Amino acid sequence: MQLFSIETGNFKLDGGAMFGVVPKSIWQKLNPADENNLCTWALRCLLIIDGNRKILVDTGMGSKQDEKFFSHYQPSNTVSIKDALQNCHIHFSEITDVLLTHLHFDHVGGAIESKDGTLSAVFPNATYWVSESQWNLAMHPNKREKASFLKENILPLQESGQLKTITLPKYASSAQLQEIYFSENVSCFVVNGHTEGMLLPKINYKGKTIVYMADLFPSVGHLPLPYVMGYDMQPLVTLNEKDVFLQEAIKNNYTLFFEHDPVNECCSLQETPKGVRCLESFSLSQWMQ
Repeated sequence: MQLFSIETGNFKLDGGAMFGVVPKSIWQKLNPADENNLCTWALRCLLIIDGNRKILVDTGMGSKQDEKFFSHYQPSNTVSIKDALQNCHIHFSEITDVLLTHLHFDHVGGAIESKDGTLSAVFPNATYWVSESQWNLAMHPNKREKASFLKENILPLQESGQLKTITLPKYASSAQLQEIYFSENVSCFVVNGHTEGMLLPKINYKGKTIVYMADLFPSVGHLPLPYVMGYDMQPLVTLNEKDVFLQEAIKNNYTLFFEHDPVNECCSLQETPKGVRCLESFSLSQWMQ
């Protein structure tokens, strides 16, 4: 197995929205804001080469939206998903699977491209995977979440014939997270607080475990339990999911891989009097050594 961090650039989001009820005087120390209260965040994907499968986790926000759209998010250091993969000597046609944690624009936007006004799947030989509950929500979104689901990112997946939805088992207990099998060395935790049916890929690499945190823990700064984004649909559910996951992570020595942290790619964890916190941060390549 091989793992590659795929950097597609940065974008900005409102700091208050990213840290919810936490005061700016506190979160400003974690990710300083600009004069418009915007903080810089990463758009970091993950490539898993596992046997004959080349699995791409998330795709960044892409580049097909108009200037007005991007003016809200001020993307920078942008690299197309094709070029980012090429930097790892992988051609986009080699991707066999695209595992989408969820369908918000900054996670799925790079999956679809526009050529002469025609929308099509970027990865012609890949199966696109998303949880069934997330797909159903994206097709019939609630009014609060609707702006995050863009039809130009979602409908072409279905029209391509390459989309497969993952049926999730019935929710059992809030005391543990659901886990579903994806491939020989990849499973996914299922969480519902940020958005329904979000998947967190868990990768077994040479006897070690790393988990792609998507929007459950966007950054190291979100490790404290009350640091829940204003974007989350069910913040109390998120808080519980964070608590359950961190206890599981401490018990099993998981490494966390952050999709949005602009500085920290990965971290290990430790128990402290204030709760679970970062023990050490490092790059994916350092962790694999």
